Amino acid sequence: MYKYLVEFLGTIFFVYVILATGNPLAIGAALALVILITSSVSGGYVNPAVTIAMASAGQIPTSDIIPYILAQCFGGLTALEIYKRYKI
Repeated sequence: MYKYLVEFLGTIFFVYVILATGNPLAIGAALALVILITSSVSGGYVNPAVTIAMASAGQIPTSDIIPYILAQCFGGLTALEIYKRYKI
């Protein structure tokens, strides 16, 4: 269960940085940080396309595909909602 929570929170942070800054250096740094922090718990996929690619390569079990994708999509939607509510 922790791996899905980590994917959710990592996606929130990453998508929020994308929306708030739009700066390629900040986005790259945020992605590197998220992967570094989350890779030991969940693999650090943070993207449904990466999750599907890793599942097709046999890196994660197929039973984890749907929960990972749901956590990542809800994380992205949550980041969008936070950005819309608190943007200056």
